[in-house]
Amino acid sequence: MLKKLCPRFRTRYLSELTPDFFLERDIKGLLIDLDNTLVDWGEYSIPPEMIKWVTKMKMAEIKLCIISNALENRVKIIGEKLGIPWVSRAIKPRKSPFRRALAILGTKPSETAAVGDQLFTDVWGGNRMKLYTIWTTPLSTRELWFTKAVRHLEKIVLKKLKKKGIICE
Repeated sequence: MLKKLCPRFRTRYLSELTPDFFLERDIKGLLIDLDNTLVDWGEYSIPPEMIKWVTKMKMAEIKLCIISNALENRVKIIGEKLGIPWVSRAIKPRKSPFRRALAILGTKPSETAAVGDQLFTDVWGGNRMKLYTIWTTPLSTRELWFTKAVRHLEKIVLKKLKKKGIICE
């Protein structure tokens, strides 16, 4: 079970990943978490560096889809501003939203990465679908009370992964 929570790669921020990083790994599509990965939790505004990053990915012909547990309205607004599709109310780590996002992009799991800031939703969900999983540092400390509680579980899991010698980077 612990291995299902282990990302293939860790990075500080989504914006640090280059098109070459994905192209070198034959990744053609990205399923990107919204809150604390693409934008700060609960925000409607998109930081300029994220707009620039999305543009670079599109220019490199890497397909993008937002996959978020957030409600439709905000996910739609961000998706439309960026000109990328979305799956809202995803209930990650369930497989069905990942399947929907893969169908939207028209990519196979072997050529798709899931990127997000949470082990129990983004990484676990992506690993269940056999995607290349990337775990990022949350953009903000603001988040739902429930997510804050889950962050404590993440710390426990990380300690166990290190203790068992399972590498997460």
